[in-house]
Amino acid sequence: MTSTSHRPGPAWIITPGLHRNRFTGAQKSGAAVAVVDIEDSVAPADKQTARTASEAFFALPDPPCTLGIRMNSLTTLDGIKDLTALAAYTARPDLIVIPKVESDRDIQLVAATLDTNDYTPDIWALIESPRAFTKLSSIMSAPRLGGVIFGSADYAASVRCGLSWEALHYARSTLINAATAANLPAIDAPTWNLNDLDLLRRDAERAKELGFHGKGCIHPRHVQVINAVFNPTADEITQARAIVAAADASGGTVTTVDGQMRGTPFFNRARALVAEADRTP
Repeated sequence: MTSTSHRPGPAWIITPGLHRNRFTGAQKSGAAVAVVDIEDSVAPADKQTARTASEAFFALPDPPCTLGIRMNSLTTLDGIKDLTALAAYTARPDLIVIPKVESDRDIQLVAATLDTNDYTPDIWALIESPRAFTKLSSIMSAPRLGGVIFGSADYAASVRCGLSWEALHYARSTLINAATAANLPAIDAPTWNLNDLDLLRRDAERAKELGFHGKGCIHPRHVQVINAVFNPTADEITQARAIVAAADASGGTVTTVDGQMRGTPFFNRARALVAEADRTP
């Protein structure tokens, strides 16, 4: 399937490449993107098995969502083997997630290897190291980059900090600023607690407030919570339409809506939300 750079929906589910029995469940979980992983969830001795098994993830009929793969880092032999295997896949992913990105060359290499006249997969970069944060400007400038994903676990391990929201607030804010400047969407890291859905909701709400486009997850039960937080509610859409109407009535000058001052930044945001709502079937 040919893919172009776009902004898929908010919930991204990740499933291990060795567990073929989970493939259908991930794809039908309600997530906008289902990613099969052959990197961190696979032991070194099992990489080749996962590399081979994962092609079946893309051969299932009529997938209801965008299908992606998280390959291994291009600084490793397994990453190079992954590229060779992906180039030979008959059933191909819509989206490639490159881990441990610290240079725009990673994006260029994947594009140069996989792009053909009838296949240009969406390419996303996992930003998960201190060095990557010092190279954000050049990484974001890669022409084939579709978006970025925050890798909280690897980043926290590198800097020896906790995984709490407070400990990683600076990294998240920095990534959002760089991605927005490059007009690219950013996806937040998963919440690693499988059972605390209240924590997941709080994390998702804070990620949305910061400006993330969506959030990764590692269990199907997380998908519904993430969708509920990131997808605009009926009240939010109604309020946005009221702001657009007020903007039109005022000729684009400062006005008030429900007792709140509203001007150009609010008009632009409301118009974007209304346009998104009108595009959603």
